[in-house]
Amino acid sequence: MKIQRVTVTPIAFRDPPLLNASGIHEPFALRSIIEIESDNGYIGLGESYGDAPALAIQQQLQEQLIGLDPFNLNQLRAIVQATVAANKPRSMAGAELAPGSHASKAVSNAYSAFEVAFLDLQAHYLKVPLVDLLGGAVRDEIPFSAYLFFKYAEHIDSPYKADAWGEALNEAQIVAQARRMIEDYGFKSIKLKAGTLPPEQEVECIKALKKAFPGYPLRIDPNGNWSLPTAIRMAQLLGDDLQYYEDPTPGLEGMAELHRRTGLPLATNMVVTDFDEFRRSVALNSTQIVLADHHYWGGLRDTQVLAKMCQTFGLGVSMHSNSHLGISLMAMAHVAASVPNLDYACDTHYPWQEPDEEVIKGGKVPIVDGCVKVTRAPGLGLELDYGQLARLHDQFLSCGIRQRDDVKQMQRYKLEWKAVKPRF
Repeated sequence: MKIQRVTVTPIAFRDPPLLNASGIHEPFALRSIIEIESDNGYIGLGESYGDAPALAIQQQLQEQLIGLDPFNLNQLRAIVQATVAANKPRSMAGAELAPGSHASKAVSNAYSAFEVAFLDLQAHYLKVPLVDLLGGAVRDEIPFSAYLFFKYAEHIDSPYKADAWGEALNEAQIVAQARRMIEDYGFKSIKLKAGTLPPEQEVECIKALKKAFPGYPLRIDPNGNWSLPTAIRMAQLLGDDLQYYEDPTPGLEGMAELHRRTGLPLATNMVVTDFDEFRRSVALNSTQIVLADHHYWGGLRDTQVLAKMCQTFGLGVSMHSNSHLGISLMAMAHVAASVPNLDYACDTHYPWQEPDEEVIKGGKVPIVDGCVKVTRAPGLGLELDYGQLARLHDQFLSCGIRQRDDVKQMQRYKLEWKAVKPRF
């Protein structure tokens, strides 16, 4: 069996005006959809970053993979490494907030994008679910968390109809957002994206959530936008309200000092983003929970390696998310199904993506009782809707965005806005 076709299709889908430490989401999120077809008719799917640097490498790899055995992942990695070395990518703005956008992750990004598609093809050929190639499922249902954001009612200049979620800039609106997420999807835990409003105001929102949803595990994620003194002060206000405290302050050293001063369990997707940072974090005791992301950790099997290392060093494991569609969600679910020490519900932006902008047949993947179910269907269990794929590709061509820039987008709302880290 050999690969006879590789197709990389860049797409764009509507993204709400969600606030974060670097500014605000742009009106469209960019992704790439990858298809690998074998000479005997099997197809594997992948989904990855669609910003210009990542897309350029993915597109350069297309022809190089023709004729490759889809089981030969070592050769795939070697081809990816050589291609990235020849291109010498540079980091884009905001890479500290989105680690997958950093140039140092170019190999792991590109390898992961194609590894998922290769594994999906392998599993279709073998007529087994992808999780079986990862050692089998230790759970069939993967828990996810409600992921709350401060947000505006609609994007500036109204490029399309306002989303149904409305504004969320105060305690009552955040509680209402959480209630709708829980009613619609059955989530059993709650995460609040912070680092955008005055810290005391964000802490008051956590207090309001605790009152409204007693017994629900709560997390807050300022994306490193609080100084160490602010993070310590907010920890004192939060007390024992949190399940974990995610990336409140920048750097391995800052996180280590924060843990030493407060004793709170700290989670990260910002200061531990590769195996070298993992080693340094263990030495410093910077973080107690690692939020994995197969897109920039190097794929599904490298994510399993990360989980095993966390188990070895007594660290917790969960999963990070960025704006994504169903192929990424199911890839997350399959690797999460294979990880015995998945200690916390995973993050996902999926509820923020509009129902009419999915590229898989049947529409959006169901989230029921807060969980995504891994079935016994072959591979990821997904097929492309080519009409939807074409529509979202046309949207990519027309939207005018080629590289995410939350700072520049925020400056459209506030001319004086500057990228300051930490801001508070």
